[in-house]
Amino acid sequence: MIIKKNLDEIQNFLSDASNYKGSCDEVFFPQNEEELVQLIKQLNQDKRKVTVSGNGTGITGSRVPEGGAVISLEKMNKILELNKEKMFIRVEPGVILKDMQDLVESENLFYPVDPTERNCFVGGTVATNASGSRTFKYGSTRNYVFGLRVVLPTGDVVDIERGKCFADNFNAEVLTESGNKISFTLPDYKMPDTKNAAGYFCSGGMDLIDLFIGAEGTIGIITEIRFRLLDLPKDVLSCVVFFNTENDALNFIDEARNFSKQKLEDIISARSLEYFDNNALNFLRKDYPSIPPDISGAVWFEQEIMDNDEDVIVRWTELINKHHADENIAWIAIDKKEQEKFKDFRHAASWKVNEYIASKGLKKVGTDVAVPVSNFRPFLQWMKKTVENAKLEYIVYGHFGDCHPHLNMLPRDESEYKKAKEIYSKICEEAVRLDGTVSAEHGIGKLKREYLLLMYGEETIKEMARLKLVFDPNKILNIGNIFDEKYLANE
Repeated sequence: MIIKKNLDEIQNFLSDASNYKGSCDEVFFPQNEEELVQLIKQLNQDKRKVTVSGNGTGITGSRVPEGGAVISLEKMNKILELNKEKMFIRVEPGVILKDMQDLVESENLFYPVDPTERNCFVGGTVATNASGSRTFKYGSTRNYVFGLRVVLPTGDVVDIERGKCFADNFNAEVLTESGNKISFTLPDYKMPDTKNAAGYFCSGGMDLIDLFIGAEGTIGIITEIRFRLLDLPKDVLSCVVFFNTENDALNFIDEARNFSKQKLEDIISARSLEYFDNNALNFLRKDYPSIPPDISGAVWFEQEIMDNDEDVIVRWTELINKHHADENIAWIAIDKKEQEKFKDFRHAASWKVNEYIASKGLKKVGTDVAVPVSNFRPFLQWMKKTVENAKLEYIVYGHFGDCHPHLNMLPRDESEYKKAKEIYSKICEEAVRLDGTVSAEHGIGKLKREYLLLMYGEETIKEMARLKLVFDPNKILNIGNIFDEKYLANE
């Protein structure tokens, strides 16, 4: 097993895309599950803290160590099986998502989950229950994981398959490969009905595979994933539409959402509904000079089309015209190459924010909140007005089909950063008040622990800590993710 200790060799493991920074003593690079089991047993015996590292694309500080050791999963990067007949793929956690998606699509299969950063490790996408623009139609990572192998902090191994291990109300039991029975009580709390990636997934009678998905590596290290696949869509209509007013753009999204989600007609069925406000368009304009002038907002939508492609285009054009957009200046792509350009356009907003924040030496202050559709538009306007009143620059983009906006404040210095953090806390508080979530897709990590506390309260956080201790009695694995270490000390 490779072990690195020199600072210049391990520097890349001490931060993530949020610009959050940490420290560690050494980085281990196991090449297979057997090496990982032996390593974690030793670390557990020594009661040494260890942080598991993905590819560093996260923005919550989850993979950033706060002392102790790091385990990098980059050497565990094999595609173990692609079964075209049964439509599944079996992979190790260090496989790059883009590589996996490209492979399955070459076989006319489809893995629909599409987080903004496709250079992430697939293990990281499971650990955070990642989603993306296509979540509007297909849901998050959880929907496609049907099997996992997980190494627990004790070195025990769990192989769990969807549909075979359920909780009895909130009482649960997991059997390890060595024959140990792990019994525990699930925390009993109500998760929001919105898109959500905040804290452990817990519900009465749940399939226990879901406990490990989105747990941010706090109760085990994923060593193998079995993903179910779909048939590759024949064709996709991809379009960026520009609107003269924000109200027109939001009305367009509302109607397209209703048609798609409620199946009010047979033709419009979006798989993505993404929004860019005027500030976001101006932020991107230097890199995309073809953005039309004097535009107040844009919507990027995608829909899969089969044999009725002409009917689909006609129906979307009618909807575009109804909401006062000009179809003649819209960007339209049907071939794969052009579609990828639109996807890059959408993702550029995110990486340019990261680039800007890094240039200022600050941490990212971008919302990951979601609220029910009935509250969404008033909430959006309230957010924007709050930031504007504070005289902070910002951009808004994101998954408006799922009522999931990314409002990114762009502080210029430490003073503005502190002001932005105060506003961020208010935004999270308001989202919770409106029955939403503080994290719809990125998880909690270390940067959002106080907002999870705001969302669920201290008693629920203590229940989560007790659950972790069942799997991690020596308190070694990914300490500080999801909740503060003090909640483990109190148990």
